[in-house]
Amino acid sequence: MTVLVGRRAPDFTVPAVLADGSIQDAWSFSEKTAGKYALVFFYPLDFTFVCPTELVALDKAIDAFKSRGVEVITVSIDSQFTHHAWRNTPVDQGGIGPVRYTMVADIAHRICQAYGVEHPDAGVAFRGTFLVDKAGMVRSQIVNDLPLGRNMSEILRLFDAIEFTEQHGEVCPADWQEGDDALAPTAEGVATYLRDHK
Repeated sequence: MTVLVGRRAPDFTVPAVLADGSIQDAWSFSEKTAGKYALVFFYPLDFTFVCPTELVALDKAIDAFKSRGVEVITVSIDSQFTHHAWRNTPVDQGGIGPVRYTMVADIAHRICQAYGVEHPDAGVAFRGTFLVDKAGMVRSQIVNDLPLGRNMSEILRLFDAIEFTEQHGEVCPADWQEGDDALAPTAEGVATYLRDHK
């Protein structure tokens, strides 16, 4: 397992299915996310079980991600053609429908290996979630085992926290939500915060 937090997100150029359903043969992560926040969202396989619930939930939250300026990229070891077929399969038939984000094809496994999320036995990606800032640096990395689906609200909360710390220079305490008090990263700041939030 590779810890990428505090490092530049590994770049890649691969085939992808775009939000409009078209296929692009050479989609570049660094080009498409330059100057933007990015969510790199790994999942094991198309046409499986937990995966469609996550990808549909991600699509339902896409407007919230867009409002924060986040480029959403999903990654699995499937081909762009399988991604395309899955998008064109209705939700009530095990598909994900016309989701509104980029789906990257990692058929050579290079991306999941670069991000350190390839399952050692199954040969698919764990449920890896990487939050990348506008400078291309990984700010959060969460990796779930295959049976454990993710919470989109928590991912959005983390993007809010990243943006808050960038803008205000304060740090976000446990359970922080947008609009909550933060604290100065000093001993006095911690003491004041704990005194005021007993």
